Amino acid sequence: MPPSADDLARTLRRMPSVDECIRALPADAQHRFNRSYLTSIVRAVQDALRDAIAAGHEPAADSREAIVREVVRRAAARIAADSAAWRPVINATGVVIHTNLGRALLAEEAVDALGAAARSPITLEYDLEKGGRGERDRMVEEELCALTGAQAATVVNNNAAAVLLALNTLAEGREVIVSRGELIEIGGSFRIPDVMRKSGARLREVGTTNRTHPHDYAGAIGPETALLLKVHPSNYRVIGFTAEVSIAELCRLAAERGLAVMEDLGSGALVDLRRFGLHREPVVRERIEAGAGLVTFSGDKLLGGPQAGIIVGRRDLIERIRANPLRRALRCDKLTLAALSATLRIYLRAADLTQTLPVLRLLTRTPQELEIVARRAREILMQRLGADFLIEVAPSSSEIGSGAMPGGEIETRVLRITHPVHSADALAAMFRHADPAVIGRISEGAFTLDMRTIEDPAVLAVSFHRPGSISAGGGR
Repeated sequence: MPPSADDLARTLRRMPSVDECIRALPADAQHRFNRSYLTSIVRAVQDALRDAIAAGHEPAADSREAIVREVVRRAAARIAADSAAWRPVINATGVVIHTNLGRALLAEEAVDALGAAARSPITLEYDLEKGGRGERDRMVEEELCALTGAQAATVVNNNAAAVLLALNTLAEGREVIVSRGELIEIGGSFRIPDVMRKSGARLREVGTTNRTHPHDYAGAIGPETALLLKVHPSNYRVIGFTAEVSIAELCRLAAERGLAVMEDLGSGALVDLRRFGLHREPVVRERIEAGAGLVTFSGDKLLGGPQAGIIVGRRDLIERIRANPLRRALRCDKLTLAALSATLRIYLRAADLTQTLPVLRLLTRTPQELEIVARRAREILMQRLGADFLIEVAPSSSEIGSGAMPGGEIETRVLRITHPVHSADALAAMFRHADPAVIGRISEGAFTLDMRTIEDPAVLAVSFHRPGSISAGGGR
């Protein structure tokens, strides 16, 4: 119930000044942060406290000292949260390339390269030989061409940007022909038709959702056609009565009509993943060899590098893209390019990619290894959680994530955690609020931790709030 007008007025008159609250903050906070920052925090806390008291959500404090203590408590909590806006978490979802958790983990070589670029000036756009301005793509173009067989390459900040830039450069105001079955939407509402519209290109759909044939493309080509576009479905599969036009067939048709083919591969596998026992994904080099004029793909999915949109292909088309003013708005900074270059060098030099690239290392872990990790993790959590919790080792399957290898689930081992009182949602919340936070998943009524993304079970020796304090969603 909201306080009476008199009670509210008395409480608000007791509200301490900003200066008084800042002086009451812990000494380390006063020394570490500048006064304008502390002032903004205290004012925001005071405003929120006034609103809460007026709405009856907080009791009216009975003394000025009590209000100071509450303001200081809330301000200290805000400062702590603000200092850790992006917190490291333990990924126990089993999703190796988890978009919400930052996608691919970088190899140590890439982390070192990123740090070196951050600490020192580098030859980002400087040519030491000529003593003048250079081209920033130079950092990665040689490696990309060696790995893909392309004539030239350029890099922007993500694959959506790569598609947008390529279409805007080659097809603004003209038609781009694409199969209806490839008009995909992926996470974050990224839709191929919407990107095409923003690029200025006009979409020309051919075929049907499940079947598209070469004659569908051939019949649609006309004076306004600028490009034939092929899109890797990425996050889904159409099975059953289906037909699609291969990249080789599409390139032959395009060559006959004097057109270029562009393919958006999305995940961007640089090697055939079947050699690691994984499901096959289209390899960039194969698409270039089949005749694709341009291929776009992500740097932070199966490639295992930083977020980037990579465009490889014919030199004349890449040069047109480089001349587009939009490219400057979409370009990468030195940190991204340094990490990407280091990752590409791993592909060129490493004897065993599964030992060097975290993405491939996690994807190729065996069920036997995961069983051992799961049993050790179970022992650790039983000590942390107590006898009321049932923790079982169980077989399950992991997802690659971020639209890579749809349907390509991998055998794994999980810990199924249940409690006689608290729901799976409540257990998930308890783990999220642990220190450090643990992110798992809910499956078949249980909270589960997937060992595929846990390399050292000791990381699960986290600090929990008392289980009895679970409240939000706590009942069955």
